[in-house]
Amino acid sequence: MFHCDVVNLKISKISLERATDFIESHKCGASLFFIGTVRDMNNEKEVTGITYDSHDKMVKKSFKEIYEDAIKKLKLEHPVAFVEHVKGYVPLGGISIIIAVACKHRSQVYEFSRFIIEEIKKKTPIWKKEHYKGEDAKWLEGQQIQIKK
Repeated sequence: MFHCDVVNLKISKISLERATDFIESHKCGASLFFIGTVRDMNNEKEVTGITYDSHDKMVKKSFKEIYEDAIKKLKLEHPVAFVEHVKGYVPLGGISIIIAVACKHRSQVYEFSRFIIEEIKKKTPIWKKEHYKGEDAKWLEGQQIQIKK
């Protein structure tokens, strides 16, 4: 089972409750939540918030491919994943991404969650504009996206 979405903060909000409800399964003996939040410092600058932008259709496609790759590479049993990333302005301490996973065994959830977040960073078209205290906001350089062949 898999759910993914890009949550436009002008319309909705990201929800830990929705993630919890989605991953509940009697087939799974372990679940794990990864919550990404806006931190206060980056590159020695005081961050006050981040604006995220994305190509929503491509982001969802990327999330689905990452989920499918994880199942194959990690040989997961009864995998369930919920992935949502925000689009819009997130203040300091605000949640930017939720990854909730469940599997048959605890060792699998750690690998599964880690695989998803690391692959999102490599393959998903999400852009960040950091807002700084006393300075102009700046779009951050990302890493080159790895295209699946």
